[in-house]
Amino acid sequence: MKLKLKEIKHKSNIDRFVIESVDLSLYIAFVQINGEEHLIADNTGKPLKTTNLLSMQRQIKQFGQIDAVLRQRSAYDEMVGRGAQQVGDNTMELSLGNQPLPEWLN
Repeated sequence: MKLKLKEIKHKSNIDRFVIESVDLSLYIAFVQINGEEHLIADNTGKPLKTTNLLSMQRQIKQFGQIDAVLRQRSAYDEMVGRGAQQVGDNTMELSLGNQPLPEWLN
């Protein structure tokens, strides 16, 4: 399910944000509410995309100090000829914390 930024503002039960690196310099974001992940869309309904991590962090900071993680999935297994069924999930999540961005980054 997709949630627009303006819809997320009305949610009080946000667990965390997940920023996913989908390409070398492309990030999309998800919000986890009550354990269920939702794609974050801009207010026009298009998936929220940025070309750097800091820009995405700026987009989600409006919701306060909520935990955020950076998710990275590697395509290495596919590149060396191993199918997804042969190898388990190689997703890595790195905590970005829940602290506000320093003023010099705003």
